[in-house]
Amino acid sequence: MTDRPALRRLIDLPGVADLEHAAVLKPLPGIGEVRPADPAIDVCCAELFGLTPDEADAIERPDDWDGVEDRPVPRQVMAFEDAGWDVTDNKRRPLRVLAYFSGPLWLAVRGVAGSLPFLADDGPGDAEGSTDWGSNLAAEAARFRKR
Repeated sequence: MTDRPALRRLIDLPGVADLEHAAVLKPLPGIGEVRPADPAIDVCCAELFGLTPDEADAIERPDDWDGVEDRPVPRQVMAFEDAGWDVTDNKRRPLRVLAYFSGPLWLAVRGVAGSLPFLADDGPGDAEGSTDWGSNLAAEAARFRKR
């Protein structure tokens, strides 16, 4: 077991799974191709990170910025994991909407612009290897009934 904290999953943020599902049904342009304006993606990015993809593109990067959002997708996936984020689906494939979320997420992760959404820390019942709270509650109820 590693000491590395659990990764935050982009797909678990509100609205991202729905956009990913829509992208499966209607493919989005590839990385480097012109992105059409998509109000749903703009709204989701703005609600989650305080920036739309176009606003993120327009923000001036610091002098030491490494252009991480322009790297090939597999390298971005690894870089996001190093930054504490999982940007893959349940089958460990990069999200199809990653091209849209990459810029705003990188800016927020690095504290340049925007913000990261609040994600509650795992509680004691959420730790790896423990039982869920429902099982604990059922066990407590059974012990109470025996008294």
